[in-house]
Amino acid sequence: MTPKGLPKRQRLVGIWLLLSGVSLLGGALFAAWLDSQLTLSGIARGAVWLGSFSGGITLFLMGLLLERKLFTPLRHLQTQLARWVANPDAQDEDIPEGWLKGLGPDLRRVSNSWRADRSRLATAHAEGARSASRIRQELETLLQVLETPLLLCDRHRRVMLFNQAAEHFFVGNTGLGLGKRLDALLPTTSLANAMAQLPEDGSPREMLAPCGQRWLKVVIRRVPGSEHETLVTCSDATNIWNNEMGVRAELNQLLPLLRQHSASLSSAADALQQLSPSSQSIELRARLEHVVHDESHALNKYVAEVGTLLDDLQYHGERLRPIWSNDFWQSLDERLDPAHRLITPIGVPAWFKGDAPALIELFDSLVSHLRCHLPSSGFEGEITLNQKRAYVDLIWQGSPVLEGELTLWREHPLTTLPLSPSVADILRQHATDIWSVADADKRHARLRLPLPTIAQAQSPKEPTPPRPEFHDFGIALLPAPDEALAGRQLRCLDIVAFDTETTGLELRRGDTVISLGACRIVNGRLLASDAFDHFVDPKRPIPAASTVIHGITDADVVGADSLGTVLKLFRDYVGDAVLLAHNAAFDMLAISGESVLFEMPVLDTLLISKALDEALDGHDLDTLAKRFDLHFPPGTRHTALGDARVTAELWLALLPRLEARGIDTLEELLALQANAFDKEDASAP
Repeated sequence: MTPKGLPKRQRLVGIWLLLSGVSLLGGALFAAWLDSQLTLSGIARGAVWLGSFSGGITLFLMGLLLERKLFTPLRHLQTQLARWVANPDAQDEDIPEGWLKGLGPDLRRVSNSWRADRSRLATAHAEGARSASRIRQELETLLQVLETPLLLCDRHRRVMLFNQAAEHFFVGNTGLGLGKRLDALLPTTSLANAMAQLPEDGSPREMLAPCGQRWLKVVIRRVPGSEHETLVTCSDATNIWNNEMGVRAELNQLLPLLRQHSASLSSAADALQQLSPSSQSIELRARLEHVVHDESHALNKYVAEVGTLLDDLQYHGERLRPIWSNDFWQSLDERLDPAHRLITPIGVPAWFKGDAPALIELFDSLVSHLRCHLPSSGFEGEITLNQKRAYVDLIWQGSPVLEGELTLWREHPLTTLPLSPSVADILRQHATDIWSVADADKRHARLRLPLPTIAQAQSPKEPTPPRPEFHDFGIALLPAPDEALAGRQLRCLDIVAFDTETTGLELRRGDTVISLGACRIVNGRLLASDAFDHFVDPKRPIPAASTVIHGITDADVVGADSLGTVLKLFRDYVGDAVLLAHNAAFDMLAISGESVLFEMPVLDTLLISKALDEALDGHDLDTLAKRFDLHFPPGTRHTALGDARVTAELWLALLPRLEARGIDTLEELLALQANAFDKEDASAP
């Protein structure tokens, strides 16, 4: 590799000390020879010795002067220029010194002008794009609040956009991410074939695709006027199929049996009516009565089964959605009287299933209809769980409502709902009824409505803010995935930066991985929320000396997956990306030895930094982070994911410096990296 920039400091110091030593030794030998040849004494003898040593002393002092006044300031200047190229907004930490001190005002002027130009350009760009930014923000907000999982793919089936609903729908699936192929998320050949043959007018095509334990209904359509981009929406078809092939199939099987027993019962009843009171008829009557009894018993049994299946069908009804009781009471309270708080939730909140808008209209109608029987001061709302039912109780101080009033109310139409169903229709929709009872204290009464419950105890999760990146339309401009990787532009690479934390540094002597973290760079952009972070059970105690460094204890890895399991998940996460690490030889050794193969190219920021700045000392992650003004968030240093993210940022800082030297493709970078490795083989563990 041809050296770029200044020679290494150690090399210069070595040459300088060698020349100084040789000069001093030569002077000493020359002075000793003269002293033996000439009979000198006093000042003359001292002058000879001083003159003989003067060359070496001068050489030593000149080297010391050059190191302090020229070479050290030049290295500082090189560091500052490297920082500016990597990050134009980095602070001017290295003020020129020594003989370069006069360049200080000029460098500050260049830096200030550069930043001023960037500021004016950014301002002009912001003013020109303000309207487009507002429209984009509104569209982003709209996409994120949609409850339908939605993805947008380019002509190579790479994901360019997905919304929050898709992120929740495919939670835990490593195939979802910007720049990843749709094939990794829905590996179905028929889907790929259908996408290749979509009509250009945007007409939809529907199909079923397996995804883990679920079957998905996938609707795909071409985006008109685009570069063969495809809009994909998904829904879970498993529940619908369970209803169609489960409860409804059982109902269809029971229907012939019901008809058979009903026909037998009718025939036996008709025969009984036609019998005469003779002695022979008595025996026949007994047989027919036995048939009637058996058929009636069988008919009752199958009717009960039909009732149970109908309850299950109603329980799994698509219109019945999970409802959190506190949310329901709040919505009902706002409907009854927006200006006052009439309902006070009591007891333990719980989940139940129902058609929330219909139930709110039902209770609103109930309170209005029974206003003369109910208090105006307010109610208490309580949920009581009982096996598969949740009793939704509206409680007040007073007497129960008479059943006659409830009977009249059941026939009341709810005109605010589509088709104006009656209260009885809504109750039938939920396979339930409502009644009023007195409490044990004889002072309170309640209206009780049983509804299906669900096996979920946790309260609703706080809404998570949308991830900072969920779309990148520049992905459509990237080369085709099947293009030769060696010739791929560096900015077009899909890169996964990763790091490991281990029980120790002796990987060949039993130390192993305890944490693996990674993040993704797509289209020259670090995706902050697209991360991989897993603990690994090392099957051995973690030494205290290692815990001091990374802070991981035995308690942190209890119950974690094995290394083989985590590496399989990590391999799925990497996909077709290029790997990136700092001191990659160590991390690649840490994830080797299992059945999972990582055969993709590996980039090493340590070797790249050495190749770019051969004359500078310090290529460890902390030094480089300081050099390029990168920051570790508090508590993230020596964590796998934290170090991986800073390594990714370091790559983005080194990228413009590589491009400035004409290193644009992966093949060229790997050659540069290999040369650095050959020269610095001692850096590899």
